[in-house]
Amino acid sequence: MALKNFRPLTPTLRFKSLPGFGEITKWRPAKRLVEPKKKTGGRNSFGRLTSRHIGGGHKQKYRKVDFKRRKRGVAAEVIGIEYDPNRSARIALVKYTDGELSYILAPDGLRVGSTIMAGEDVAPDLGNALPLRAIPLGANIHNIELTPGRGGQIARSAGQQATLNNREGGYALVKLPSGEIRRIHENAYATVGQVGNIDHMNVSSGKAGRTRWRGRRPRVRGMAMNPIDHPMGGGQGKSKGGGGRHHPVSPWGQLAKGFKTRSKHKPSDRFILERRHKK
Repeated sequence: MALKNFRPLTPTLRFKSLPGFGEITKWRPAKRLVEPKKKTGGRNSFGRLTSRHIGGGHKQKYRKVDFKRRKRGVAAEVIGIEYDPNRSARIALVKYTDGELSYILAPDGLRVGSTIMAGEDVAPDLGNALPLRAIPLGANIHNIELTPGRGGQIARSAGQQATLNNREGGYALVKLPSGEIRRIHENAYATVGQVGNIDHMNVSSGKAGRTRWRGRRPRVRGMAMNPIDHPMGGGQGKSKGGGGRHHPVSPWGQLAKGFKTRSKHKPSDRFILERRHKK
């Protein structure tokens, strides 16, 4: 995907860099594969605010993406690459030989007219879904299942990919995008290739209004608040915590830097061979 840049005629345009949408071939979603999406405004079922800075934004409909690749052994033809407002990646509309339509994550390089398939005996080609035991070592993969049959949970964002490093004792050793090396059951499915829309990380909206269109409301820094509103508020000038050195914290006092939030005795620790943070 090529980004669209602008001449710096105004301060807003100087750093604006938007997606070009050159790879998109279909602009309206399939009606049978969308459903309404209700906005919450950050409120829970009691109407209480539980997630701040959420509200407004353009209306969206949810696209039903098949992360399980449930039709096995049936070929499908790619009939369109579409934009999905609910995720950073592009999605591909595929049509199986029996006439059924489905959405999948569009890997980089997938084109209209390509044929894809999911199953144990299919070739490890771009867009095909296979169990980890059937994928060649060193291959780039995405949409990886953590539990066989649950559906892909890892490497689903734009430009993400993991690497299949090794297999031992019924498990595959996968290097995740974070750098973590994790043991995943070899019967878990994954899709060959890298998720498309690689340049998404370089997009710069250029103005606050475009962020509001996405449903994100303004955020005020804690240091700019009063002491009653935030632990880091108050003080004369730009003081750290109202007159004394204060480590950055959340509005409720939790340390923002260096505080480990992961449980010390989590059951999934036995599947992690190498942490993403090197000691």
